Amino acid sequence: MLKIGITGGIGSGKTTVCRLFELLGVPVYYADVRAKMLMQTDEELIAGVKEAFGEEVYAGQTLNRALLGSIVFNNAGLLDVLNGLVHPAVFRDFDRWALQQKGPYVLKEAAILFESGSAKDCAYTILVKSPPELRIARVMSRDGISREDVMKRIDKQMSEEMKEKLASFVILNDEMHLVIPQVLALHDRFTDLALTTHDIT
Repeated sequence: MLKIGITGGIGSGKTTVCRLFELLGVPVYYADVRAKMLMQTDEELIAGVKEAFGEEVYAGQTLNRALLGSIVFNNAGLLDVLNGLVHPAVFRDFDRWALQQKGPYVLKEAAILFESGSAKDCAYTILVKSPPELRIARVMSRDGISREDVMKRIDKQMSEEMKEKLASFVILNDEMHLVIPQVLALHDRFTDLALTTHDIT
């Protein structure tokens, strides 16, 4: 099973691109969604979070996200501790999930694909790239927040320039290039790669 990572900055449209791959029958693992689920269901992860941040962050098996957020917000050290617990749990879950899928390849969608180390488990990676102003406009419209708040979110993420240097492939979602042909081309290449011994050139 070929594993492909896909990422993109906030407002880049990576979820839309993932939906297009799903329409082609490609299984997509949404890391952020699964991470939230695992924090409610993975006993090893729950135990680790309780040990690191106190029993009170859970009411029974229910995570008090507001409390945990207030603890790690603006504290990079504690956020690193939390990520050090969550990321390995997501890695384990993705491996189990991938084994259950059918088809030549799967996608792992993650906002912090490179930052978390997830890219190391992927044969290839895709960056969904959009111009900054378009990303800002999309997020302002989608979330109903100010330009300043969008910029704060963007500033916390790895730059698109750095991600582009690390990515194997780039999909341009800039309203000037058609996205569907780009997705179809990559789908064909990954399918061929998974079914043959030929490398991508």
